[in-house]
Amino acid sequence: MRFQLSEEHRELRRAVRTAIGRRAASGSSWLVAQFPASLIGTARAGDSPPRLDREMWRALGGLGFFSMRLSEAEGGVGLGLPEAVLVFEEAGRALVPGPLVATHLAAGEVPGAATGEVVVAAADGRLVEWLAEADVVRRGAEGALPMKSVDPLTPLHRVPAPARTDPVAVLLTAAEQLGTATRVCELAVQHARTREQFGQPIGAFQAVKHLCAQMLVRAEVARAAVYAAAVTADRADIAAARLLADEAAERGARDCLQVHGGMGFTWESEVHLHLKRTWVRAQRGGGATESEELLAADLTG
Repeated sequence: MRFQLSEEHRELRRAVRTAIGRRAASGSSWLVAQFPASLIGTARAGDSPPRLDREMWRALGGLGFFSMRLSEAEGGVGLGLPEAVLVFEEAGRALVPGPLVATHLAAGEVPGAATGEVVVAAADGRLVEWLAEADVVRRGAEGALPMKSVDPLTPLHRVPAPARTDPVAVLLTAAEQLGTATRVCELAVQHARTREQFGQPIGAFQAVKHLCAQMLVRAEVARAAVYAAAVTADRADIAAARLLADEAAERGARDCLQVHGGMGFTWESEVHLHLKRTWVRAQRGGGATESEELLAADLTG
């Protein structure tokens, strides 16, 4: 079976990337595809916890980010899971902050979530993201305790018992990871072409070539799995996609840091923030152990 994007899907992806990269009429940047400089400033300042930009959140709601899978009769866009995957892939690529998955899943149930007027957080596995900033909290976040987050742009709370995992949340997390895997591959290739050592670009050296090639292969394998799972919506397919996307994102971000060397850890670079966000996403519900067990059960009947 071939899973090819239609021209409508490609146009949707282009439109989302353009929207994420545009500047508001006031001249302030609320989302930038390359990476929002304002967020780097927030991370560098070490604000504890970081504040969620409500203007950005409402702008996402206006774009239909949260309501895209609601029917037009419900005030939504009327798209499906494959289209949502493409949109969340772009959000992951741009490191858009906030409880995107939780608010998206609540759009048909929590008033104001679809338009971005309300921020919704939910326990996902043993973590709750952006709990203090949420207007509504769903799915068993009782007794949540604040914890130190490796990602300076994602405040976390830990819950005492794992929450039920929604397969759509697992798939959308995989899509975000896919976006990161794609972005870090682009960053590594760009740096390898421009950074020179011994009178030539470092991309001319075999070791760097291999790193970039492996990043691309992992990202494309994960892309095929994530897109296929979006079509089949099968729990085993989603579990496999999540495992491949987590691996592509984490190993890709690590390899991207290797290509950049020490400068990849500096605040002027977004590379280390991709790795840190990847680590946080990997701990959401449906991560390695849960997906591996689901696949094992499926294989053994």
